[in-house]
Amino acid sequence: MRDDVHPVSVAAANRAKGWPAPAIQKAHERSETFGLRASFRPDYDILSDTGLALKREQNQVLCAHAMPVMETLREQIVNTQSMIVLTNAEGLILHSIGDDDFLHRAEKVALRPGANWAEDRQGTNAIGTSLAEGCAMVVHGDQHYLAANRFLTCSSVPILDPYGDLIGVLDVTGDHRSYHQHTMALAKMSVQMIENHLFSTAFRDVLQVSFHGRPEFLGTLMEGIIAFTDDGRFLSANRSAQFQLGLPLAALRAHTLSSLFQISYAQLIDRLTHGVAPHLMLNLHNGAVVCARGQFRRASFGLERGAVDAQGAVAPRPVCANARQPAAGLSRLSDLDTGDARVAALIAKVRKVLGKDIPILITGETGTGKELLAQAIHNDSPRRDGPFVAVNCASIPESLIESELFGYEEGAFTGARRKGAIGKLMQASGGTLFLDEIGDMPCSLQVRLLRVLQERVVTPLGAARAVPVDVSVICATHRNLREMIAQHQFREDLYYRINGLAVRLPALRERSDLAVVVEKMLQWETVESGGRQALSVAADVMAAFGRHIWPGNCRQLANLLRTAAAMVEDDGVIRWEHLPDDFLDDVRGAGCGGGDADRADSAISAVSDVAAADALAAGDAPVPDGARLQDVAASVVAMTLARYGGNVSAAARALGVSRNTIYRRMPAAQSGRRPEKD
Repeated sequence: MRDDVHPVSVAAANRAKGWPAPAIQKAHERSETFGLRASFRPDYDILSDTGLALKREQNQVLCAHAMPVMETLREQIVNTQSMIVLTNAEGLILHSIGDDDFLHRAEKVALRPGANWAEDRQGTNAIGTSLAEGCAMVVHGDQHYLAANRFLTCSSVPILDPYGDLIGVLDVTGDHRSYHQHTMALAKMSVQMIENHLFSTAFRDVLQVSFHGRPEFLGTLMEGIIAFTDDGRFLSANRSAQFQLGLPLAALRAHTLSSLFQISYAQLIDRLTHGVAPHLMLNLHNGAVVCARGQFRRASFGLERGAVDAQGAVAPRPVCANARQPAAGLSRLSDLDTGDARVAALIAKVRKVLGKDIPILITGETGTGKELLAQAIHNDSPRRDGPFVAVNCASIPESLIESELFGYEEGAFTGARRKGAIGKLMQASGGTLFLDEIGDMPCSLQVRLLRVLQERVVTPLGAARAVPVDVSVICATHRNLREMIAQHQFREDLYYRINGLAVRLPALRERSDLAVVVEKMLQWETVESGGRQALSVAADVMAAFGRHIWPGNCRQLANLLRTAAAMVEDDGVIRWEHLPDDFLDDVRGAGCGGGDADRADSAISAVSDVAAADALAAGDAPVPDGARLQDVAASVVAMTLARYGGNVSAAARALGVSRNTIYRRMPAAQSGRRPEKD
């Protein structure tokens, strides 16, 4: 088809090609009605830098949630002659990333930030056509209306806000000669990630029910999520929930918790509060049965001295924070006093300032339990019946921290929730605000926070008046704030405002109460498993725990014990074979032959020695005269490998040891090539 073909014949020519997508035909017909011609030069009207900055600011919520996902998607399609584009609801490109050489080619047709790719500007194209049709679109090669764009293949997916309104488009564009069928699938998955994050952020202060027909899909992109008010009224549902329920968002708005899940609000809360299973079984309105979890904030639902965690169960906290999202109301300062002198002294200091409006700054390495200590301080303070609101300043995108902390009025910016949102400072009024990783707070917000702490009033974004707040503030950081002050990265006046009492949580390797910490963590795991099995640690393993440096502190220990608890035998004793291989490597590698490493390595090696002894007793292994037990162990490993055809995993399971133990016991010639046949 020539570029100068008369416009009246364009749609007819396209129909003659037999294109299967009616949407493409309709898009070409719309392009004709806009007065465009196939040979037209595209509209290259680009916004100024100032204008583009304003548009990005108006769409800051969308950009903040989309940009990390775009970076992840970029890693999946790197070096494929392609780029990723984010637009607003009008088709204006806000951001683009991709291969440098293709970005340069795309700029020749104004596929760049500041350009508008709506259909009335660019004719049929994936961005504009997906906006017009309200659905995902692929526009390939000469399906583009304008001839100048026909070297492209574009896959676009609309992005919806938590209320179902279209707020933008994510597009993957590449050279039409290198189009891949999976590109659209990647784009759809990326949009689902963006939408789910937007949903969770918008409805974090209400009851959320996550569900799927298969339990392994809970916590993945495939799970449905529905938000309800505290009296069971429907608020919104993500795309997966709409698909599983077989109802669009408009129809779901007529439903309630009871009509969708055949359970009253009070019954669900009771099951969440008292259940010990990792998930619930609920009946859908259509008769299907799904696995579900519930999550809600204690302050929003009037629960006292307890909270429902991500699995929907109230349970004791582990002894170190951050190891797991724990129940909020069950930790006390006395629970943390497990025998270490430094921790005991820290707790004594904290008790003296409770209720005296003295801000507390908790320092210490990552994973030492700073949030757990903050929660315990709150629970022992006169504010215990008020909310405990935690904000991790390092995990919230910089563009969102201000709206998260201070809240915003309706219409404050594009993408803002209807009726606005209450910020964390106002949510914490009457209780405690915990600012974790305060050292990561942007300098521009440090000034506003300082003013709030001094004047005790908050002005939400877009609001004309200030709102009084009554909060007790606890801050935490693993950074050296004094050094940051010297480098002009942290305000000195804010430092002295939050540093009423500074306490340092010792690292796990510095504590003398490791055995008690392990015991309490195992008690937690016993409760988590329904109390079916008491757990303990073998003496030689516990001795190695005492020598380990624990770079991840309590978080690392809790995760290790959780993994081991899932692998123990009927006696509930955690032994070397139940520990992850990377931890065993760390134990052996520490000191490279020093006394502690040698003793730990000997303990690990004893596992295969015992297996060898068992084989000897059973008469399964030939024993040469004068052979050492270690030699026999190597012989047993070789024999077991032969029995399982060189399959290392099968041999390890048969002997009850780790794969690394098998590798270490292989004959030299064999271990050098590691004959893995799994």
